[in-house]
Amino acid sequence: MKRLIACALSLAMTGSAWAGPAGQTTSSGAATTKTKRTTKKSSSTADLSQQLQQMKQAIDAQQQQIQQLRQEMQAKDASYQQAQQQAQQQLQQAQSAASEAQSKASSFESTANEQKASVDRLSTDVTDLKSNMTNAALSAQDEQKRVSAVEGLLGRFRFNGDVRVRGESFFQNYSACKNCLDRNRARIRVRFGFDGKLNEDFIAGVAVATGSLGDPTTTNETLTNFFDRKTFQLDRGYITYNPVGHKWLSLTGGKFPYTWQRTSVTFDPDLNPEGFSEKLSWDLKTSVLKNLSVQGMQLLWSENNSASFLRAADSFAVGGQISGKIEIGRFSSTPSIGVLNWRNTDAIFNASGFAVQATATPVPATGSTTTQVTGLPGEGPGCQNAESTVVDCTFAPNGFTNASFVGPDGKPHFASKFLYGDLILNNTVKTPIAKLPFNLILEAENNLRAAGHPLDAKGKIRTDLGRQSHAYLIDASIGQTKNKNDFQLGYAWVRQEQDSVISSFNESDQRAPTNILQHRVYALWKLRANTVAGYTLWVGHTLNPNLQHAALAPGWTTALGSTEPNLKRMQFDLIYSF
Repeated sequence: MKRLIACALSLAMTGSAWAGPAGQTTSSGAATTKTKRTTKKSSSTADLSQQLQQMKQAIDAQQQQIQQLRQEMQAKDASYQQAQQQAQQQLQQAQSAASEAQSKASSFESTANEQKASVDRLSTDVTDLKSNMTNAALSAQDEQKRVSAVEGLLGRFRFNGDVRVRGESFFQNYSACKNCLDRNRARIRVRFGFDGKLNEDFIAGVAVATGSLGDPTTTNETLTNFFDRKTFQLDRGYITYNPVGHKWLSLTGGKFPYTWQRTSVTFDPDLNPEGFSEKLSWDLKTSVLKNLSVQGMQLLWSENNSASFLRAADSFAVGGQISGKIEIGRFSSTPSIGVLNWRNTDAIFNASGFAVQATATPVPATGSTTTQVTGLPGEGPGCQNAESTVVDCTFAPNGFTNASFVGPDGKPHFASKFLYGDLILNNTVKTPIAKLPFNLILEAENNLRAAGHPLDAKGKIRTDLGRQSHAYLIDASIGQTKNKNDFQLGYAWVRQEQDSVISSFNESDQRAPTNILQHRVYALWKLRANTVAGYTLWVGHTLNPNLQHAALAPGWTTALGSTEPNLKRMQFDLIYSF
């Protein structure tokens, strides 16, 4: 900058000296020359001043530019230093990261080596695991096949059964009776069974139940006898052939549930017959008749392997039934008519005590024509005293009420033969309330081979009376027990003459097996899907107390009246089914 100013001053001085070339002039010319020089000098000075001013301005501008450049250089230096510091820091960080990365790389390499060894071991383990899983899968498949086979086997079976707890009371009294004591007891019934397909054409069933071995007409066990265990035995066991290609055909053999329509007039509900049954059933598409069935049955109930025993023949019953199903609007009916012929019934008097292999030998009583049985009877309610002039022990778990006599052979015999002719009408009328259908069962049964006249209490023929061969039933109810809270109310009336049926096998809860007039009132309420509460009142008396083997109240005789006192029997039930 100083150099620039010095150059400018030097130029100014050189110009002033250069104005006069020779130094010698005239006065006027000198004055003019002087004036011109002064003017020129003033002009030069002004120009020089202006130039100096411009140069100063240029110098100031240059100084400003230089200052800006210096500031920019300083800023760039500061930025550079900052960048250098950041680069140094980044370099240090990079070096640290590189060191750390190298350390990690070394560690990773070590870990990788360890993992490689682990992977190798794992690969070996995986290979073993695959092998084990393959073996397990094969075993699981075999197990699944076995489980599926078991499920398929169990799926073919249907389980059923029930537990019933009952409170029961008996009341029978008349004036001046000293032995007419009320009786109260508790009873239990347990049944369990199943049935299932052996294949597409065969069905088998098995069931066990409580009850006395010597009484086929009940599955009840009384809660008594010092807490002893209750008997539990086979109640059913049968096979049914019902081919898929011929659904109309059903053949059953064994100890089976009833395959024909019947009521307790002829057979107790707890009794399961033994032998064979054949049924042909066709579903029809007519407007009224919906089904037609033809039934045959052969019931085997006593084997005789002794030529000296009665007629040396087995005891059995053979019969058949024709039934149909009729529907007309809200009314439906299942009518049936059947016959059942009993052969060699006298075996009932002469078998060992209740046919359970007990030793029992009929022998004449000393000094009389009566027959007594010695030895121990089998399990059951014990020997029933049929009548003092006949026999002391006979198969009659419900009491013996048929007419009988001792023949010339010295052995007891039924007074009647037995050939049941049975007509049943089972009717249902649907009401506007679906859960309250009206049900009506009508039955008329006749023993076509009953004796022409009954016997009196001393075994004498009553010629003033005709056949005691008829039984009639009317059972009317409303309601049903299908769903929860369903209920049913009903009343049944039975008039059953002495020799209408064999007294050993029919209803066990009524006043007596035969020779009775019986009323029954019942109510059922389905508390839950599988639980039913029930009440039954039995009120009945002996139809003709003057006949042989008539059931009479303790100490009561016909001298006290013509109508035997009613026996009242109340039953309170709670039944759980599964």
